[in-house]
Amino acid sequence: MRLPAEWEPQGFVQLTWPHKDSLWYEVEKVQACYTQIAAAILRHQPLLIVCRDRRETEEDLRRCGLAKLDGIRFVEAPINDTWARDHGGISVWGPSGEKFVLDFVFNGWGLKFAADQDNQITRRCFQAGAFQADVRYRDMRPFVLEGGSIDCDGAGTLLATSECLCSVNRNEYLSREQIETRLKEAFGLKRILWLDHGCIAGDDTDSHVDILARFCSPDTIAYTSCDNPMDENYPALKAMEEQLRTFRTLDGRPYTLIPLPLPEPMYLEDYRLPGSYANFLIINCAVLMPGAGGELDRKAASQLQKAFPDREVEVIDCRPLLSGHGGLHCVTMNYPAGW
Repeated sequence: MRLPAEWEPQGFVQLTWPHKDSLWYEVEKVQACYTQIAAAILRHQPLLIVCRDRRETEEDLRRCGLAKLDGIRFVEAPINDTWARDHGGISVWGPSGEKFVLDFVFNGWGLKFAADQDNQITRRCFQAGAFQADVRYRDMRPFVLEGGSIDCDGAGTLLATSECLCSVNRNEYLSREQIETRLKEAFGLKRILWLDHGCIAGDDTDSHVDILARFCSPDTIAYTSCDNPMDENYPALKAMEEQLRTFRTLDGRPYTLIPLPLPEPMYLEDYRLPGSYANFLIINCAVLMPGAGGELDRKAASQLQKAFPDREVEVIDCRPLLSGHGGLHCVTMNYPAGW
């Protein structure tokens, strides 16, 4: 088995559409943001939209400025929430080129939120013919895993946080060593780099790695950095940075580390929201980076461009998504070419 890297050729990206009765704060602003993301993806590759009602979703897209819906496939399904990265299927290649979509248990980030419908979305997509005929479905129950909690270099190294994968109400019946064994078997991994530090205030995923540190190539990691000792995130992010400096590639070299600034603090009432430029999405020929509407957007984009010199870095204002405590990578799931 082999878990591909996100920068490998992609077939399509999945969005799960926020409907008017969902839990989103100011859902129309969120739908407008989703539409911007959809438009950016469609410039490079097809899109799958899982939605409660196709006609209603098409109206939302047109109202938000997407006149042409070419390149979009729709699957109707009941949904709780819209975080496709975490309830979407995870694609792996088999040893002889087989294509598998792995369906892990999604339980609302450790039973924090209702997820009974979202946990069925990948199965429903498969049954609805959203994947090519040669893609095989594999049920991974009872193992709990969210796509945002892992990041892979495509060559057998996985990056993950111990706080999330070893948390209560996910797989607490397993030891860390047993969890590592399950992941290696599922994804054909050679090793797991465990981050034991790193968190961002307002995050309710128990420190998903996709807001902290991301592979940009087999020897490059972009990560969230904080240089302000007065910021509440400083101790954990500084400890994470020090740990990243100890990591080595499979051939024993230090990783090229690219620091991304922590966005300026944003709040919903008195609650700090978990902004992160590391929550970017890699697609064919481009990188979509969540913007926060300030000067730091340009600095972060410039840093990411160093990691992806052959791709266009496009900034999308994703502040509306922060009201749901997530970002651009969190609301998308990518599938390889041929899926």
